[in-house]
Amino acid sequence: MSASTALLTDRYELTMLDAALRDGTAHRQCVFELFGRRLSGGRRFGVAAGQGRLMSLLRDFRFADDELRFLRDEKVVSAETLAYLENYRFRGSIEGYREGELYFPGSPLLTVKGTFADAVILETLALSVMNFDSAVATAAARMSIAAGDRPLAEMGSRRAHEHGAVAAARAAYITGFDATSNLEAGRAWGVPTMGTAAHAWTLLHDTEEDAFRAQLDSLGASTTLLVDTYDIAEGVRRAVELGGPDLGGVRIDSGDLPLVAADVRDQLDALGNTETTITVTSDLDEYAIAALAASPVDSYGVGTSLVTGSGYPTAGLVYKLVARQADSGEWIPVAKKAQGKGSTGGAKQAFRLLENGVATEEHVRLASDAPAPDGSRALVVPFVTGGEFDASHEGTAGVRSAREHHMAVRRELPTRALALSKSDPAIPTSLV
Repeated sequence: MSASTALLTDRYELTMLDAALRDGTAHRQCVFELFGRRLSGGRRFGVAAGQGRLMSLLRDFRFADDELRFLRDEKVVSAETLAYLENYRFRGSIEGYREGELYFPGSPLLTVKGTFADAVILETLALSVMNFDSAVATAAARMSIAAGDRPLAEMGSRRAHEHGAVAAARAAYITGFDATSNLEAGRAWGVPTMGTAAHAWTLLHDTEEDAFRAQLDSLGASTTLLVDTYDIAEGVRRAVELGGPDLGGVRIDSGDLPLVAADVRDQLDALGNTETTITVTSDLDEYAIAALAASPVDSYGVGTSLVTGSGYPTAGLVYKLVARQADSGEWIPVAKKAQGKGSTGGAKQAFRLLENGVATEEHVRLASDAPAPDGSRALVVPFVTGGEFDASHEGTAGVRSAREHHMAVRRELPTRALALSKSDPAIPTSLV
């Protein structure tokens, strides 16, 4: 399979390019903006994610022989456009919110500047990456807030596309999860990995005792034993008998979790295993995690809900042309006016207004040389300048940086933003 990412796009991106090359508008300087008109699901904030992954994919946005042959055979574009694409590389500039940053309606998450030909064909890939990653990151942040200081593990690979599973693990780690079951996410992005055994391991053996003994022999007493394949109370008793007081943990994957967790904690303590931890899994989302806040649970494993955005698998972001340069050199703001789907013309800057370290407003203004507003934090950083990529946003180092940034900016949220119920955005967006 080709390593190129150039055909991870919609056909109309290239047919627009083809027509623009024919009528002479392809080389007009343009500004495209990626943003969300609203937050999915009545949530109070969103988390921007995927920027580092996107930049790495854009490095490979090239039309090599295989891609050009397909376009020619399918008669997607003209011979003149094929010749243009043969030498294509993005030569413009991209700036936007740092990965892990919070966002609100109207936040200019990415601004892409370049010729129409340069920028228009990036739309589908940019939205594909950032809609998915931001949806997962937003859900993961809400789960992390609900979990408090208790660790979270991402376990959703079996409920997602094989590559989407890796992206989801990466986004979850950036926004507060502590580990993933996905080994490729560990290899590619430096996300800590975890995992012991599933119910199949217990069912493989003649008895639960045989399974526990073999796992302890292989992984040591610090391992976590899955105790609900058969009878939970009997599984806990057997786990303690074999693992002793140094048994690391037990995992529960079924039942009425608040009641079961309380019973298991009482049983462990009565058997002398006061340091043995309890991990719960079983179709958790942020609401289930919040409901377990008062339960004696030490950590959580989350799968399906996380990789599907906890009910909102896309962030609803769009990519729109907001300004173009006229033949005279003058910049002209352009905007879509359709009801419910409008945009605001002009290149923009964005700042987060703060009072005593707490966010009060998303301040978006048309780009200017005016100084930053008092008591504000600038939100926009460069990703690509004149076709040159800033590598600090990519790879494992980029993931670590994004995680640190997210944890820092999350502390700016006002208290009302931490609630899980549907409401208006936690802070208003002003456009001036």
